[in-house]
Amino acid sequence: MTEDAVAGRAWYEVSPSAARLTSSLRDIGYDFQTAVADVVDNSVAAGATRIEVTIEHEGADSRVLIADDGRGMSPSGLLEALRFGTRRDYERGELGRYGLGLKTASLSQCRLLTVISRSSAATPRTCARALDLDLIGELDQWVIVDPASTEPMVARARQWLAEGAGTVVIWQNLDRVLPERRPEGGWARRRLETLATRTAEHLGMVFHRFIEGVGELPELVITVNGEKVEPWDPFASQEPATVELPEQRFEIESSGTNGKVALRRFVLPARDKFADPAGFDRMSGPLKWNRQQGLYIYRANRLVQWGGWGGIRGIDEHTKLARAAVDFDTDLDAAFTINVAKMKVSIPAQLRQLIEPSVNELCILADDAYRKTSRSGDRAQVPADLRSPAEVRAVSQAAVHAGLALRMAAMQADQWAPWEQIEAVLRQTAPEVVELLGLER
Repeated sequence: MTEDAVAGRAWYEVSPSAARLTSSLRDIGYDFQTAVADVVDNSVAAGATRIEVTIEHEGADSRVLIADDGRGMSPSGLLEALRFGTRRDYERGELGRYGLGLKTASLSQCRLLTVISRSSAATPRTCARALDLDLIGELDQWVIVDPASTEPMVARARQWLAEGAGTVVIWQNLDRVLPERRPEGGWARRRLETLATRTAEHLGMVFHRFIEGVGELPELVITVNGEKVEPWDPFASQEPATVELPEQRFEIESSGTNGKVALRRFVLPARDKFADPAGFDRMSGPLKWNRQQGLYIYRANRLVQWGGWGGIRGIDEHTKLARAAVDFDTDLDAAFTINVAKMKVSIPAQLRQLIEPSVNELCILADDAYRKTSRSGDRAQVPADLRSPAEVRAVSQAAVHAGLALRMAAMQADQWAPWEQIEAVLRQTAPEVVELLGLER
């Protein structure tokens, strides 16, 4: 507050209770896997090419380690990183937002957060700092401590950093993860094993573009308990029968500036069109096919929300093969009102209006794909000299797009009833054209 702002008035600096506020921030809405993903955001922002997540059961001494080979932090940088509401500014494209993620995500699962970092590959110097909720509660002060160098986990982290720069985040006293009674029991062990599996699946989904090295993104390797995380592409882009509609771009205004939003639309194949039947089951996703349909919203290439149509339309069994990617950059954070945990956004009203026709267009095509009965042979008739699967797919998609464009034109011209009559005649006189254009019911 400036002197001019308080001139002539009494004012008081009132610091919040550290014990009370840190306790409240633990309930911001994370579950285990989303908390891990928020810490991984920091590793990605630090330029890491390898991130190792280790979840170890050892009774009350169970722990989670998240180690990366990113740029690391200096002692002052680490101290600032552990401040609730860091004062540093975030650049466009950075995955951070509020300066709370590392702390709130970690402490939502544990009572002791320790971070060890090395910022120079040339100098083997490391720094370590810790946030201890028990100590903060006892002192009711915003304190960060220097952990003992003899502490086994600190020594282990420094050994991991012996090869170069990077950061290791350690969660201990996992009071929100393990039962208070018998944390050494079989149930606790199985719970950590289950969480490891779910975490790998979650990271493979939200960071799939980074793991795949899409576009100009450097390829990222993530492991969970030594197992490499496999990317989960929601759009089955590698399936020959997947149909992708032309990409669209929109411009919306936020905080006095204009930002760009990209929309990519996909119709996934029905079960009998997948190259591998097991692929269809894998593509059902964590929410399963019906609830997994809809919009997949990416912020700076990181998936933050998926499933459902954002208020544009309802979930329908007949459109379960329809999925669309909505991409925005961090300059539109205010417009999308992204939450602290980076797990939920709200689609701006102006964008919802812009993309509604495109979403309806996608769903018409998905409805056709769903209703189409399985037939032998190719879906579309193509010249016999086109032997390449890519060429067959290109011709088939072009024909389907043409049929869809004709239907949309009839709807927009308020000529749907005459168009249905035309389709009926075509089914009787030229069924091969109906199949080629994807007009089967």
